[in-house]
Amino acid sequence: MATARDYRQRRRSRRDRHGRGLRGTLYPATLPAAASRAERFDALVLDALEPIEARWRHELTKLDVAVDDVPEVRENGHSPADGVLHDGAVPLSRLVPAGVDRTGLPTRARIVLYRRPLEARAKDPSELAELVHDVLVEQVAGYLGVEPDVIEGE
Repeated sequence: MATARDYRQRRRSRRDRHGRGLRGTLYPATLPAAASRAERFDALVLDALEPIEARWRHELTKLDVAVDDVPEVRENGHSPADGVLHDGAVPLSRLVPAGVDRTGLPTRARIVLYRRPLEARAKDPSELAELVHDVLVEQVAGYLGVEPDVIEGE
């Protein structure tokens, strides 16, 4: 149970000292803090994937979608070329086919979207959302072996 002394102690630590503003938390516990750029991008990918997955759920059960900040660079200085969708020299995404990893365990097919190259090509958030959608449609079409128009249902 809080006493009057506890209340005064808390109030003293939150008062406006030397005109520098109130002390305490910036956000109340009920409000979420602002999301980072990476979290906003992840949410954008999920939003773009939702209608595709709703229509192609059964065909995409063995496909994972991942986000990396930037493409991986191999020893020879180049990124892997198989299944790469790029705009110029920097890949925007990559389709990694199912296979076997170094330890001999089977791996699932995976689409990897590269956040920073995609963000660099978009002028605003709506353009980024459209670009992410287009890249996902093209990669899913490549995975299923169909034209991108088929994925979008046109």
